[in-house]
Amino acid sequence: MEKKESNKDNFFQRVYDVARQIPEGKVTSYGAIAKAIGAARSARMVGYAMNASHTMDDIPAHRVVNRNGLLTGKFHFDGTNLMQQLLESEGVKVVENKIVDFEKHFWEPEISA
Repeated sequence: MEKKESNKDNFFQRVYDVARQIPEGKVTSYGAIAKAIGAARSARMVGYAMNASHTMDDIPAHRVVNRNGLLTGKFHFDGTNLMQQLLESEGVKVVENKIVDFEKHFWEPEISA
C-alpha cells in the first residue's frame, strides 16, 4: 500500500525545488520563495523547510535569508559562522549578519503556482 504524501511534505518539496534554483552568489528570502510557490503568507513555513533541509546536500539553504538580508537561519548551521562562510565563498559579503548590497545579490524566483 502506497503512503500518501502529506501536505507538509509536498510544501517542503516545492520549497526545495525553488531553493535548488538559486544561483551561486545570489540570495533570496523566505517570503520570495513562499510567494513563488503560491503560498505568499507562509514565509515562516519556508523557514521550517530550510531548517529541515540541512541533511540534504543539494539544498543551498545558506542562500535563503530574511527580507532584510539578515542571516536569521545561521544558528541552524553547524558552527556559528558556517552560513556566512558559505556565502562569502560565493562572493557575497556579510557584515554583522547582514548581506552587503542585498539588492545586488537578491534573486527573485519565478512564480510557479
